Amino acid sequence: MIALSSNLLYAAFFLYLISTLLFGGAIRDRRKQYEKPSKWAAMAISVTILGFVTHLGYFITRWMASGHAPVSNMFEFVTAFSMMFVLAFIILYFLYKVSILGLFTLPITLLMISYGSLFPTDASPLIPALQSDWLAIHVTTTALGSAILASSFIAGVIYLLRSVDQAKPSKKTFWLEVIMYMIVTTLAYVVITSIFRGLDYEVVYNWIDKNDQEAEMTYHLPSLVGPNQGELLTKGKMEAFVKVPAIIDAGKLNTVIWSAITGLLLYGGLRLILRKRISAALQPLTRNIKLDMVDEIGYRAVAIGFPIFSLGALVFAMIWAQIAWTRYWGWDPKEVWALITWLFYAAYLHLRLSKGWSGERSAWLGVIGFGIIIFNLVFVNLIIAGLHSYA
Repeated sequence: MIALSSNLLYAAFFLYLISTLLFGGAIRDRRKQYEKPSKWAAMAISVTILGFVTHLGYFITRWMASGHAPVSNMFEFVTAFSMMFVLAFIILYFLYKVSILGLFTLPITLLMISYGSLFPTDASPLIPALQSDWLAIHVTTTALGSAILASSFIAGVIYLLRSVDQAKPSKKTFWLEVIMYMIVTTLAYVVITSIFRGLDYEVVYNWIDKNDQEAEMTYHLPSLVGPNQGELLTKGKMEAFVKVPAIIDAGKLNTVIWSAITGLLLYGGLRLILRKRISAALQPLTRNIKLDMVDEIGYRAVAIGFPIFSLGALVFAMIWAQIAWTRYWGWDPKEVWALITWLFYAAYLHLRLSKGWSGERSAWLGVIGFGIIIFNLVFVNLIIAGLHSYA
C-alpha cells in the first residue's frame, strides 16, 4: 500500500508538471481569457484536477497503510499542504477563470513536493502524544486554512509583477527580486541535496553536545562548518573549515550555507541567461491580466482561508492541547507562531476593510503572510525546540 501511495504521488507530480505547460499555452492565447477560457485552459484545469485526484489518492492510501492521518511528520505535512494548495487554486480558478494563477501555483506546488520528499518518507507509528483523532481534525484543518491563505501570495506576486515599474531599479524591484531569489534558493536546495543523496554522500562527526555528552552527527552534504569539538569519523571526506559552538546545530547551518551558495550560483546563472532581473523577465506573462480581478482573488483567498485557519490552528488546537497537556495554551513556539499568523491575517482584513488597503499594499501583505506561514512550517518545526518538535 505504501508503494502504491508513493506511485500516486509521483503521478500527481508529473500531472502538475504537464498542467504547468498547458497553462503556459493558455496565457499565450490572445483571446479574452476572462470571457471564455481557451482549449489550452480547459485541458490544463482538467489535468490539474486529475493530478489533484491522484494526489488525494496518495493521501488516502497512505492513511490506510499507516493507520493514521498522514500529517505527522514533515514529509507528510508538506505533501498534504501542497495537495490543499492545489485544491485552493482549483476553487479560485472556477470562481475567476484566470489561467495565470495555474502558471504560478503549480510550479510552487512542484517545489513543495520536491522539498517535502527530501525528508524521511517512512510511515512510522505515532508517538503517544499524537495518538488522537484530533491529529486529523486539527492538522488537516490548519493545513487547508494555511493553503488557502497562501493563495493570496500567488495573487500578490502576479499583481506586483504586473504593477511594479521594472524600467529602473527601486525598493519595489529590489524586494520583488528578493522573492524570486528565495524561490530560486529553494530550488537550488532541492537540486544540490538530491544530487548528493543520489551519490549516497555521508559524513559522520563525533562531537560534544550542549550537555557535554559525546554524540554523532551525520551530514549529507560536504561539511563547510563542523560541530562543537567535532572529530571527523568518515575517512576520505572533506574536513569542515570552522567549528561552531554546541548551541548551534552545525548540520542545519551547513545546509543553510550550501543552499545560499547554490542559490546564488543558480540565481546568477539565470541573470546571465536572461540579462535582466527575473521579475522583469516574468512581467510579460502578466501583460493581459486585470489588476482589479487579481487583487480581488488575493482578498477572497484570505477571506475564505482566515476562518478555516482560525478553526484549525486555534480552536481545534486548544481543544487538543487541553486533552493532551491539560492546558489550552502554553506559549509553545508553534502556538506562538500560529497566533502571530492569525494576528497578521486579522490585521490584513482590518486594513483592507477599514482602511481601504487594496491593490499594491494588499499584494505586499499577501507576500509577507506567506513568508510567515513558511517560517512557521520550516524554521519553527525544524530549528526551534518545543512540544511540537516531533513534527
